[in-house]
Amino acid sequence: MLGSVKYLDNLRSKMDEIFMLTALAESRKALPECLPNPPVGCIITNAQEIVAQGYTRAPGKHHAEADALNQIQGKAFEFLKMYVTLEPCSFHGRTPACALAIAEDRRIHEIYVSIIDPDPG
Repeated sequence: MLGSVKYLDNLRSKMDEIFMLTALAESRKALPECLPNPPVGCIITNAQEIVAQGYTRAPGKHHAEADALNQIQGKAFEFLKMYVTLEPCSFHGRTPACALAIAEDRRIHEIYVSIIDPDPG
């Protein structure tokens, strides 16, 4: 069950900063394939260890969050943190809503977001 959403200015530790910077590095891997979608990176951690990482794929394919969530599918974790460089999408377009997928994954307890989506529609 998602416990809380925290924004970049509320990172609590040096490790949070490191994980967000790692998510930013992941986002660079999305270019240029992801265009015209924004390059987004995502890191999922368990006990201060990266257990999944993802980035936005070509239009119509996985977003960064779905890419990372797929990597932990079927694995037993209890308290995960997610670090994502752009607010997860909340609409269903060519791909399902990332926000819904995150909310439905009971293992994700905290999510750290670097930037609020300036174009959520």
